[in-house]
Amino acid sequence: MDKIGEIEIRVIGKSGNKDLSPDNYDIKQIAAILQNVEDLLYPNNRKDRPIITYDIQEGSVSHKFKTTIQAVIGFSAILSQVHANNSIDFLELKTARALENIQNLSRQKNYEFQIKTSLKEEYELTINPLTRFVQTENTWVQAELYFYGIIRDAGGKGKANIHLDTQDYGYLSIETAQDFLMEREENLLYKRFGVRALGLQNIETGEIDTKSLKLLELIDYNPKFDQSYLNSLILRAKNSWKNINPDEWLLDIRGGYEA
Repeated sequence: MDKIGEIEIRVIGKSGNKDLSPDNYDIKQIAAILQNVEDLLYPNNRKDRPIITYDIQEGSVSHKFKTTIQAVIGFSAILSQVHANNSIDFLELKTARALENIQNLSRQKNYEFQIKTSLKEEYELTINPLTRFVQTENTWVQAELYFYGIIRDAGGKGKANIHLDTQDYGYLSIETAQDFLMEREENLLYKRFGVRALGLQNIETGEIDTKSLKLLELIDYNPKFDQSYLNSLILRAKNSWKNINPDEWLLDIRGGYEA
């Protein structure tokens, strides 16, 4: 089996009075598809994902993407399940939103999107103005969240944000007040911080909507072992433990059980 697979998203519709073709297909529509394909294939960690290559062809407009066969196999399974359930509620947030965005584009432009992979000859999922691939069962609440990582970028012309590179959640963009960044005297870039943020979290699955994050507090974070800090904690605890016999305390905790 080849290590590379292909995904095709075919778009059928009109540009004015003419059928769609690469010659009359606006670049904004191309960008809309490109932005969503990455979330369809690699929703979790974009930073370390394999390469995705792209080509646009006739018929009517055919977007073709090539990436690893493993990703294509997984995507084909998602298409089959969405088609069988006629729903996207079971998908991870980024994947569900990407399909929902394509559904919205279909209604706005009166386009039909036919999606398939190189694993099958027939189109595995069709999205048109009559389909309803939208999220209906998600229960999201505002939650206070904590992240740890390295700040790689900060600022922005319109909406200010910081970009936090984390091990668990990948590269996060967190909305930040411009005044907060202006008041910081030290350089934040390439330093490790903890971040307290407000964001949406699914109360059923625990999944975090990483596009909803807003900064509450930046926390100085140093994971290195600090012997002096440990000694100060031990010293502070001595008064609380001075009248306690450690052997008796351990015996009581064990319930009389001797190891």
